[in-house]
Amino acid sequence: MGTARYLLLTSFKIDGSPVATPVWAALDNGKLYVSSLPDAGKVKRIRRNPEVTVQQCTIRGKARGEIVRGTAVLLDEAATAKARQLIRHRYGFQGWIATLSSRLRRGDNANIGIEISAS
Repeated sequence: MGTARYLLLTSFKIDGSPVATPVWAALDNGKLYVSSLPDAGKVKRIRRNPEVTVQQCTIRGKARGEIVRGTAVLLDEAATAKARQLIRHRYGFQGWIATLSSRLRRGDNANIGIEISAS
């Protein structure tokens, strides 16, 4: 799962219906790290229900491969910085531009890190 360029992160609404979002992710010590805007829907859903699934996907979010169940944890500021660094390292110049541009537009707390462990 950690070698796929894009992952489909699925979080769940209050009524249990799934909402899938293609994301960049970096693998470190058996856990996946994702970065998101703090007011994004997936972050709000994870706050209510940390159960998620991940699956390989295309850049447009077309699912491929097996579905893996996991538990997501929203990270504090220091751990978010680590997640951001992992994504920059994994995606090179594109990752650096993506994380920097959101920080320039929204400030230092522009993103929140999400750590995903397999259930």
